[in-house]
Amino acid sequence: MAGLARDGGLYVPEAWPQLDSDFIRSVRGMRYADAAYHIIEPFVGDCIEQAQLRELIDAAYADWVHHSVAPLFQIGPDEWLLELYHGPTLAFKDVAMQVLGRMYDHFLAKRGGHITIVGATSGDTGSAAIEAIAGRERATIFIMHPHNRTSEVQRRQMTTVNAPNVHNIAIQGTFDDCQNLLKAMFNDGSFRDEVSLSGVNSINWARVMPQIVYYVTAAAALGAPDIGVSFTVPTGNFGDIYAGYAAHQMGLPIHRLVIATNTNDILARFLATGEHELGEVTPTLSPSMDIQISSNFERLLFDVFNRDGAEVSSLMAQLHVHGRFSVAPEKLGGIKALFGAHRVDEEQTLATLRQVFRETGFQIDPHTAVGVAAARLDRKLAAEHARPDLPMVVLGTAHPAKFPDAVEKATGFRPPLPPHMQDLYHREERYAVLGNDLTTVQAYIRKCLAAEATI
Repeated sequence: MAGLARDGGLYVPEAWPQLDSDFIRSVRGMRYADAAYHIIEPFVGDCIEQAQLRELIDAAYADWVHHSVAPLFQIGPDEWLLELYHGPTLAFKDVAMQVLGRMYDHFLAKRGGHITIVGATSGDTGSAAIEAIAGRERATIFIMHPHNRTSEVQRRQMTTVNAPNVHNIAIQGTFDDCQNLLKAMFNDGSFRDEVSLSGVNSINWARVMPQIVYYVTAAAALGAPDIGVSFTVPTGNFGDIYAGYAAHQMGLPIHRLVIATNTNDILARFLATGEHELGEVTPTLSPSMDIQISSNFERLLFDVFNRDGAEVSSLMAQLHVHGRFSVAPEKLGGIKALFGAHRVDEEQTLATLRQVFRETGFQIDPHTAVGVAAARLDRKLAAEHARPDLPMVVLGTAHPAKFPDAVEKATGFRPPLPPHMQDLYHREERYAVLGNDLTTVQAYIRKCLAAEATI
């Protein structure tokens, strides 16, 4: 319910539950909701009764367009696309957010009271969170997005939701500015308590936890635990690929996790040099990845530094004050033993969109194209790590219709919106444009909450 810890740090499990080989084999052919229950339950413990947890997870995935929730589609020799966009808002964020929204309901019903959920989005988290929270009586949600830096479909999915407990804020700045405002609100103890603040970004552990499931189901379908499987993940805030790291820590035989970045390539630069140095955010065809501060990377560093919170706090302070920190070669070597990273520019993104369409007749979105390009680069360039005989799974993070301009530019065909969104461009939008200023944003939240209380 808290999201961010009181000291500004991120919550992580005390210990990683282990998945034994027999269980991983049993996942083959298992209903997705059943697999999710077995993987999530050890983290939940006695916080939610087992029957209620099963019911909650079943409800989260009951209405997905594809009954498999996260189906695999082969796009090349030992190369697979994991389709994670069959939920209500056409993005992978739905996989976790549909669970998280129901968890909020469960605990608020038990405890009573009202919470204010504030989130920052580079495009997809916002609509998935709004879909999960809209209309709920005990929660009000505010989503900040960078003004004019999302696709039109992404923006409209957020700003056309007509529910009194939903508020959208367009911040005049970048996603990193939105994320910094969010962290500042959580670190303002009096404001946090005043509005009963909670978060839905991937800084919230309950956002990361359900994402572990699709790594396990995909790997099992492709032969795990009897063979290893690699994954390439289009990466912005590092939450999605951190879920893969969590699966690896739980015993899933992941051979390699490849970080796919666009021209905002801070993580690729870090893996190459050990220097984590902020740069300017450059707008791209894959706007959800236009990020320099990858919040969940802090969680990985916590394990790399033997769970020494003080050491990680020192690194984060250096990043805040100086815009950079460095990691010693032996620590970097530990990260590179599992992770690879590749930068994919705009020309490569468009070329990959064309190539996949030409080879398969299948359209993908620009973020997924960055992933496919990075996966293919990794197999060519990472000779000491490459295992072309093992399956490589690229995470398909969004439906191509969310980015129709880029997809049409590359393929010549405009991907249509699914039937339930056909009127999206005709719906009325509601959002406020605010400056990148904490006091201004907090005042707006207070004003909206006061108005809602009088209804």
